[in-house]
Amino acid sequence: MDTPAIASAPLLAAARGGLAELADPRKAPDMRRYMKSEMPFRGVPSPERRALVRRLVAEHPLSDVDAWRATVLSLWRAAEYREERYLAIDLTGHRRYAGWQEPGLLPMYEELIVTGAWWDYVDDVASRRVGPLLRAYRDTVTPVLWRWATDADLWRRRTSIICQLGSKEDTDTKLLTHSIEANLGDREFFIRKGIGWALRQFARTEPAWVRAFVDAHPALSPLSRREATKHL
Repeated sequence: MDTPAIASAPLLAAARGGLAELADPRKAPDMRRYMKSEMPFRGVPSPERRALVRRLVAEHPLSDVDAWRATVLSLWRAAEYREERYLAIDLTGHRRYAGWQEPGLLPMYEELIVTGAWWDYVDDVASRRVGPLLRAYRDTVTPVLWRWATDADLWRRRTSIICQLGSKEDTDTKLLTHSIEANLGDREFFIRKGIGWALRQFARTEPAWVRAFVDAHPALSPLSRREATKHL
């Protein structure tokens, strides 16, 4: 039986301690209010948090993917402040660990998406983690996102729609079409907004394709249509 990977206790302690040192109680209530978060904030601005991540990676390097994944998930699952979860996502994207990005990480990213269940977490994971995996491992990742497009969970579905925001000419239009068409009747704001965002972004690369798609889908919500055609 394989021994479960152990999270890096020094990194976790340094992460929580670093956020506590950077905390600004004056900013925390407004940040929490803006994000409509049940979890409290420390009040740490993004630039300071990212600088902390760079220091953590330099001072507490992780030697293998299993320890890295265990550390990310430990920080995420035990988080008491929202910035701890932001920091966990930051760790998944640090360039030191870029070589570990492969389809076996999808279960971890899926957990962040489903348990995070809000746009600030999901959008970053969808576009900056799942999207690159899709482009690098199409045969493996496409079927997963194809299923997510019709999943009962709204955030899996949003991920299937917006994961290709950075794909440009590498956009899989078949997957994009499927993800949008599967959700045309959904009245959830984050789905309708996601559809418009995905189309608007792809219009920067293929405006004619997006115009034709919009014209061919009269069932698009007014919000999705307005977002999609904003720059056409």
